[in-house]
Amino acid sequence: MTDKENKLGVGVIGLGVGEQHALAYAGHDGCDLRWLFDISEDQARAVQGRVGMGGIAESFEQILGDEETGLVSIASFDHLHFEEVKAAFGAGKNVFVEKPLCRTNEELSTLKQAWESAGKPYLQSNLVLRQAPVYRWLKQALTDGRLGTVYAFDGDYLYGRLEKITEGWRKDVPDYSVMEGGGVHLIDLMLWFLGQRPTRVTTHGNRLCTKGTDFRYNDFMASTFEFPSGAIGRITANFGCMHRHHHVIRVFGTGATFIHDDQGPRLHETRNEDSAAEMLDLETLPAHKGVLIPDFVDNILNGGDAETPAKREFDLISVIAAADEALGAAGPVEIGYVT
Repeated sequence: MTDKENKLGVGVIGLGVGEQHALAYAGHDGCDLRWLFDISEDQARAVQGRVGMGGIAESFEQILGDEETGLVSIASFDHLHFEEVKAAFGAGKNVFVEKPLCRTNEELSTLKQAWESAGKPYLQSNLVLRQAPVYRWLKQALTDGRLGTVYAFDGDYLYGRLEKITEGWRKDVPDYSVMEGGGVHLIDLMLWFLGQRPTRVTTHGNRLCTKGTDFRYNDFMASTFEFPSGAIGRITANFGCMHRHHHVIRVFGTGATFIHDDQGPRLHETRNEDSAAEMLDLETLPAHKGVLIPDFVDNILNGGDAETPAKREFDLISVIAAADEALGAAGPVEIGYVT
């Protein structure tokens, strides 16, 4: 943090979606956007011109070595997050990172130790659906008991962008997981809405949509989660679907059913066939991909709770890692949480 201005110094790494990170920091009065870094210097300079601030870093290490940078915002390729987050913790930085935080339980255990060794800095992944107006409404409705007891959660992540896995960087990533790359958003919502940690998971998958392409892994995965309350969660990550980029969510309670699909979000509160559902005039996506950043920065500046949000991230990766492990198992896999 810069003593002179009493602002949080920030460096952004990866300037694809990271440009939206940079814009959010540039617009926050408590931030000093000090650095921009991308593997393409031309991209970095283009983003610098659009954002209007931030120096061009020559390397990630240059940012980590800057004592006036207190927060590193990571928006690089998925498989690079682990090493970059670990290095940021090692340099004593707070971290905001695109999903997933990391990819395996082994990586997660290492990050947990690095986080503790660094004094438990602030950590958050960019799981933006939590900020969508309709899901904030739904979370409150669940808290108020409007849906009764929730017994099932269904989430379908419809990627609808086949070329990004057959032609883009994802095809070259060893052991790429569509559950980590996309289903993570819906698993995060499931954990948030149900307010409990699942105990077991079963997963199946196939690679039919990408057959004959350079993509080597399952383009469809379906995981079923068992919760202590008896609730069941079912999540699919469907990257090869013939469908626009979209997501479908169904939350089933003893008092009401929430559904969001192509017809929009709505609430069913009766089994009467002659009654229509209540349509919810609420946005189902956040305003932009930097929408979580202001609250994250405020929490740091105000000395808020760092431990609870970080442990939420650790739980999420524990669940996803177990779902991936279950893909090759003969039956359910017990979810081991990194504690």
